[in-house]
Formats: sequence, C-alpha cells, structure tokens
Amino acid sequence: MDTQHRSAPVPAQSRVVAKNHPNRRSPVGGLIHDNTRHSARFTVVGNHLAQHPELSGLAIGLGVHIQSLPAGSRVDIRTLTARFPEGAVRIAAALRELEAHGYLRRERTRGSDGRIVTRTVSCNQPGGRGDERAPEPRSAAPPPRRKKAAARRALPPVPRPARPSPTLVQQAADLLAELRRHDSRLLLSAQDTAHLAPGVAAWLERDAPPAAVRHALTSGLPDEPLCRPAALLAHRLAARLPPPPPFHAPAAPPPVRHPLQNCEGCERAFRAAAPGLCRGCRSGRPGAA
Repeated sequence: MDTQHRSAPVPAQSRVVAKNHPNRRSPVGGLIHDNTRHSARFTVVGNHLAQHPELSGLAIGLGVHIQSLPAGSRVDIRTLTARFPEGAVRIAAALRELEAHGYLRRERTRGSDGRIVTRTVSCNQPGGRGDERAPEPRSAAPPPRRKKAAARRALPPVPRPARPSPTLVQQAADLLAELRRHDSRLLLSAQDTAHLAPGVAAWLERDAPPAAVRHALTSGLPDEPLCRPAALLAHRLAARLPPPPPFHAPAAPPPVRHPLQNCEGCERAFRAAAPGLCRGCRSGRPGAA
C-alpha cells in the first residue's frame, strides 16, 4: 500500500524561485522585466551611466551608443547628427556632459604624416585603471581661477579697412551673424562680432564678394567641437586676407582736335585754335619758328 508522507519536504520548484526574483517583486504595479539572456551582439553598460543622476537622457543615450561602437568608429558631431534626429547643438552639449563626467576624453596625437589629429577615448568606468585623468566629483571644491584667462583670452588681431565707414562695418557684422546658418558652432557673441567686423570689412574693401568671405570662414572646419570659434575666424581673416585690387592709372585725355582755319597768306585750310597763318607761311617769313 502506498502511503503519503505529508511531513516530507516538498522539492523546490524553479517557478517559485522565478517569482521571488528581485525583478519580479511587484506583479500588480511598477516595472516588470521580461529579460532574455543575450548570447551575441550585446554591450555591458554600468548602472553608473544608465542611471546617472546628473546626466541628461540624451547624454546617457549617446554614452551607451558610443560604448557599443567598435574601435575606430567616427563619433564626431556631424556623424552623430546624421545618425540621430537631435540637432548639432544638442549633440555637442551632450558630448560635453559626457566629457565633464569622465565618460569621454579627447587626446591630440601626431600622425605618421606629421599632422595633429584628435582622438576620442570612451571610458566605460570613469576613474578606472584606463582613465588616469578622470575628473573629480562635482562635490569637490573647484580649482582656483586664473583671472579668467583661460576662458577670456584676448582674440587674435584682425585686419583693418583703410577707409572704414559705418555702412561697410554694418555689412560685415551682418555677414558674421549669418555664419551660424552655415555651421551652428559659429554662433558669435556681440563682443566677438564687434572684434571681427573690421576684419571682414577689410576683405569687403578689397573687392572680395560676400560669398567668397563666407566660404573662406566656413569651409574646411574641423569635425570636433570648436572651443573658441571667434579665435579661429580671427586667424583666418588675418592669414587669408586677399591682396588689394590693382591700381589703375587714369587714362590720358584724348588729343585736342582744333577746328579748320583758312590761312591768311595762302588760303589753305589748316587746323588751329585761332585764325592766322599756316605752318608753311609761318616758316617762309623772316623770324618764323
């Protein structure tokens, strides 16, 4: 006869363990995870990034995206703007957030051809062994300022027009204000515009078309964020200043054509400013020149 041993322990069931999993605590409300273990094409991201209390949602998303990319991928502003619907201004601001919290850093190295290139280094755990230059927590006291020299260094000098006029300077200021339509990084302050306007006026004074000035200032800009766009524009205005237009001497006046006169000696017609004798009659007389 079979006998049921009610006091015998009941074997543990995997279903009960699943119900007691930390991610399945609240079957009524709140978040419920329906997770599947990844076996390929996955990236391990720390919660210090995914749940960062100070980073914006866009910065967290960009940080996760950058950590999932293979080495050698381009992560400049233009590439990320083409990949995501956010504009270049928001992408640049999010990258600055990641850089401020140690998830990104930029290094300048010299290539085999001698050119200086900028590399972007992604740190999946700021302050780890691979990130010796991780920034201190924001709660730490900021370093003493150096009289605001780093942020407000004087801009390089720009050319000056030989004959400045209010109309010419205003035209130059309008041209500078429109540069941000061609590249959002060229958003200039009123102080920067006042410094650069004489340089643009010098170009316009030398018969440079506005389109040529705009092309010289906006073409071939680097892909990385511009720390001081006004300084870059000032350098280009001075280094690429076109020569003055060639000087054209005034044309010589046409020769004077006198009216016809009748010679008083031989009645021949000759040209002269007033009536009198022709050259032949003057030369035949005593004392004629």
